[in-house]
Amino acid sequence: MSAFQKLVLASGSPRRVELLAQAGIEPDRLLPANIDETPLKSEHPRSLARRLSREKAEKAWAHLRDEDKPEDAFLLAADTVVAVGRQIMPKAELLDEASQCLRMLSGRNHKVYTGLCLITPKGKLRQKLCETRVRFKRITSEEMESYLASGEWRGKAGGYAIQGLAGTFVVRLVGSYTNVVGLPLYETVSLLTGEGYKVHFNWLQGV
Repeated sequence: MSAFQKLVLASGSPRRVELLAQAGIEPDRLLPANIDETPLKSEHPRSLARRLSREKAEKAWAHLRDEDKPEDAFLLAADTVVAVGRQIMPKAELLDEASQCLRMLSGRNHKVYTGLCLITPKGKLRQKLCETRVRFKRITSEEMESYLASGEWRGKAGGYAIQGLAGTFVVRLVGSYTNVVGLPLYETVSLLTGEGYKVHFNWLQGV
């Protein structure tokens, strides 16, 4: 990364850090922004992803501005939402939540939305939204029990991680795979480069 540019990621997600690394990007700092992620009444999943990513970015940005020596950095935030129609799936923390999610997704199509929000060093805010359509096979009782026992679902939107065991449930995927993992790389790189962040700097260094 150029010494003259810094990137703060408003997330503590190892998946997002790994995906950025895949694009040759290493955040200078992780600054998770904990916010209330409860959907508003009748809020569309697409709107929720956009709103939460913006709120995360704004909260992390405010934290940076409050520091004694605020960092002159690009700040990136993201939020991923899984939905069947307009029904938003929770980020499963309890076994019952994960079980309900998988039963809802079994044999059906669903959509994964990731909202991205970038705030530039000058305070300019830009957003993008990525949508991916996914279809699951009909999950058998044995598969359901085994997957729940694995614990991979914990903290995941929709109760699954496509990059893990649940990848075996996917019959069809239309759109960005990295979006379903948690950070759409094409949209992220496009957003960063569009605002002057030198994403390809490390590529030139053989990273």
